[in-house]
Amino acid sequence: MISRRHFLQSSACGFGSLALSALAHGAANPLAVRQTHHTAKAKRVIFLFMAGGVSHVDSFDYKPRLLKDDGKMMDFNDARSVAKTGSGASQRVMKPLWDFKQHGQCGQWASSLFPNMAELVDDLCFVQGMHTEGVAHGPATLFLHTGSTNFIRPSMGSWVSYGLGTENENLPAFVSISPSLSNGGPRNYGTAFLPPVFQGTALGRAGAPAAEANIKNIRNTMLTGEQQRKQFDLLRSLNHEQLQRSALGGQDAELEAVLNSYELAWRLQGNAPETLDISGESEDTLKLYGINEKPTDNFGRQCLMARRLAEKGVRYIQVNYTDNSNNPAWDQHSNLPKHGEHAASVDKPIAGLVKDLKQRGLLEDTLVWWGGEFGRTPYAERNGTGRDHNPLGFTQWLAGAGVKPGFSFGGTDEFGHFAVEDKVHMHDMHATILHLLGLDHEKLTYRYAGRNFRLTDVHGHVVKEILA
Repeated sequence: MISRRHFLQSSACGFGSLALSALAHGAANPLAVRQTHHTAKAKRVIFLFMAGGVSHVDSFDYKPRLLKDDGKMMDFNDARSVAKTGSGASQRVMKPLWDFKQHGQCGQWASSLFPNMAELVDDLCFVQGMHTEGVAHGPATLFLHTGSTNFIRPSMGSWVSYGLGTENENLPAFVSISPSLSNGGPRNYGTAFLPPVFQGTALGRAGAPAAEANIKNIRNTMLTGEQQRKQFDLLRSLNHEQLQRSALGGQDAELEAVLNSYELAWRLQGNAPETLDISGESEDTLKLYGINEKPTDNFGRQCLMARRLAEKGVRYIQVNYTDNSNNPAWDQHSNLPKHGEHAASVDKPIAGLVKDLKQRGLLEDTLVWWGGEFGRTPYAERNGTGRDHNPLGFTQWLAGAGVKPGFSFGGTDEFGHFAVEDKVHMHDMHATILHLLGLDHEKLTYRYAGRNFRLTDVHGHVVKEILA
């Protein structure tokens, strides 16, 4: 008699055998902890996304030339980073609106826009020669999160979940706190062609109070805990019995996957509410993050929630300071002083997060990544009071596991327009963060549509100069 395996291998070009193999592979826990490519410095990432593009020349990239030439008409369109004066010059140089001074033992320049972060420069690693793809918010934000400006690609958090699995089987491996529906929306935490299990779990939404951020339908208000336990035990026993009676002799991967999803949901229901509840935190901790204070309460709650998720083993946590508009928070084309309002909302909570992680010992294996999708121009847009988008040169910073503290790498030209020294492309930043997590960006691939895909496509290199 012909065996079932032989029949599947020999009929329909063997596609039945391939399908069975895929199902069998899927039966294993896809979020189980995986072996890294090399020794990891970081176990997890907290990404503080400043949507809209913080002005680097008003915050961490000090350019005395802007003070000297403030008000002059110049031309910044030369790709060789040469600002020109003359009859054709059409852009007015605009000095920083906040005063700069050196901070810490490292002497890093920082402005009064972020006074609390400025106090922590000895813990931060500044990457000041950043450049990226995409001039508009949508493409640039997608590129920041997925490595592509237009194609549907897996988000970075999904790649991390796929590559590492989860430290805590009771919680998602990837969480996005208060994400926006615009400028990429769910694609910024989506899986694209990776299996759906690696998709980010959204907590709350942009613009909503952080106190409302929770996993939808996580609480069952219709049944008591004991009733829910009995219901779950019955469902599990029925599924196991059906699994044993299946045509595949207890090897039905689809049914086993459903059973596993129920069990994961049960564990999540029992663990997520406690993790997301900050009511047990001390008054000192709440004060550190600016909670119950204006204007820091909302973002402070998001940052504290990120620390609690990191503490519980979530691999990748996005904390989004954004809204649901096409021109998000930091996008000041005509009103740069508005930067001050947003800075007042995020500066204390972000500094509080770094301090809290450090004093708890979590900063040793947690990588904090801060930045927006691009920077802003050194000249006033349309000769007004704001700055335009600038993907050609800007600043981001890292802190924690595996990077040099109190260190600055790379630089822009004397006006802050173009990255010219030790340039770091966004692909390079992605490659470096994956490296710190123990993942080789060239080996972290997924086969789809006939070829291997990766976060960095065919680009990127690890910025070894910033590694501790």
